[in-house]
Amino acid sequence: MRLLHTSDWHLGRSFHRVGMLGAQAEFLAHLVTTVREHDVDAVVVSGDVYDRAVPPLAAVELFDDALHRLADLGVPTVMISGNHDSARRLGVGAGLMGRAGIHLRTEPAACGTPVVLSDEHGDVAVYGLPYLEPALVRDEFGVEGAGHEKVLTAAMDRVRADLAGREAGTRSVVLAHAFVTGGEPSDSERDITVGGVAAVPAGVFDGVDYVALGHLHGCQTLTDRVRYSGSPLPYSFSEAAHRKTMWLVDLAADGAVTAERIDCPVPRALARIRGTLEDLLADPALAPHEEAWIEATLTDPVRPADPMARLTERFPHTLSLVFDPARTADDPGVSYARRLAGRDDQQIAEDFVAHVRGAGPDAHERAVLRDAFDEVRAHDAVAEPAR
Repeated sequence: MRLLHTSDWHLGRSFHRVGMLGAQAEFLAHLVTTVREHDVDAVVVSGDVYDRAVPPLAAVELFDDALHRLADLGVPTVMISGNHDSARRLGVGAGLMGRAGIHLRTEPAACGTPVVLSDEHGDVAVYGLPYLEPALVRDEFGVEGAGHEKVLTAAMDRVRADLAGREAGTRSVVLAHAFVTGGEPSDSERDITVGGVAAVPAGVFDGVDYVALGHLHGCQTLTDRVRYSGSPLPYSFSEAAHRKTMWLVDLAADGAVTAERIDCPVPRALARIRGTLEDLLADPALAPHEEAWIEATLTDPVRPADPMARLTERFPHTLSLVFDPARTADDPGVSYARRLAGRDDQQIAEDFVAHVRGAGPDAHERAVLRDAFDEVRAHDAVAEPAR
């Protein structure tokens, strides 16, 4: 069986104020063409279909058009909700859509109920594990605490139990939206850290033939059977080196996996350039980047006059301007953003405690801070779709 694995469309998202709906429409047209030209048997979409819980109308229309085109091809599609999606909104009409071959899996309780597809070699059970916010699903799975590993393990236990009751030789595919250990994040994913831990081990998914992951925006192979497709478009300059692709996965009769990367359309190249303003304007080596989307980091010791206007004369698609003069980290002139770069909310809060009282938090206080951040994240997951 041939699968096309994609994820993290983030329909409705912009790139540094540049609207991406046109590029997203081009990608979806490319996806449909790929399905037709490569004789794909099923499409799997591993979450973050939309960029936010309440997407703009244009993004909904784009999604609706894509579903109609996939349904017209008669190729089954299985998709799950991600941490950016509203699971309840995305799942509206799931029963009716299923009759057209579009299978939306947004309910945690249905993790152990697969979409069963068939080819000449027998059945393939496709299990959709939507993004599981630990604080919201721990009662459903009967787990203590609120960690990603515990709830995903419980969900996979249901998958393995269902699979064990099926005919011998049934092949299996799992869709999941998670941060799996060994994956390389970028700047454009929303933090899902819970209890101080974001990642889960790949061994959580043992026992199935292929795991189609979403959440991280870089295409990655964790094992031959566990892969991220990555986002089809860039959403931060940290993705400048990414090759944006989908996975074309062949699942053999015995469950063996082979996979090929299918390139996605590139709306415009990304480039990060760094140096003094005068160097950037004069350096002939930067000529290949003159039509790229640019993030320029200026190292001038004193902020030059009209830097953006001058940069755009040579690089008309400059979108981000960063000032990074050579200074030590404790220099009072260093920007607040630079001092906080690479630090998560928990670390920033602990630094604040240390700053105001002269000593960092003890173990109990760190736990209180961690619980507070987890509670806010769970509250936001419930409240955002209602806004």
